Amino acid sequence: MARPRTFEEDRAVEAAMRAFWTAGYEATSTQDLCAATGLGRSSIYNTFASKRELFGKALRHYMDERNAGLAELMEADLPVREKIRTVLWWAVEPDPAEPPGCLVVNSLVEVAPHDAEAAELLRRDTSKRVELVRGAIERGRARGEIGPGKDPLALANFVSATVSGLRVAARGGADRATLESIANTALDVL
Repeated sequence: MARPRTFEEDRAVEAAMRAFWTAGYEATSTQDLCAATGLGRSSIYNTFASKRELFGKALRHYMDERNAGLAELMEADLPVREKIRTVLWWAVEPDPAEPPGCLVVNSLVEVAPHDAEAAELLRRDTSKRVELVRGAIERGRARGEIGPGKDPLALANFVSATVSGLRVAARGGADRATLESIANTALDVL
């Protein structure tokens, strides 16, 4: 009995996500996608129509996974500084089983300048993450955890930019001490 197509599709999207995350969109060839997914060239094109469509699904999959974790954390009953520290430490101490860096950050640099559809998807994703963090900061400010003069939106944008910078620094080979010093400096802003 053949495996259900949705299983194969989900598994292929996950594998493609890791391939694009590791090498980037342009450097990931169809042959690389075949090797990563275990699918033949015709199966990839029959299922996804194009490398670009597979990339879009992989990017959305990555965003959905990351945003679900972020939303759960931002809604948790924890002090806001602890929430922000956790987000920063996801970049300082990433899962060793994952490729370095961030597929969203990589795509913002590589794909967005040349692809309006991807740029809009990435813009919406960034806005969603900023809003999740802003909401947590506002709740923390209401509880007196953050000074009343601090702008929650500005802080949320700062946290987002810092995490992106940490991901780029890590991908560029920054050592743990450097990443920690950046994250701790960001925490001092709160």
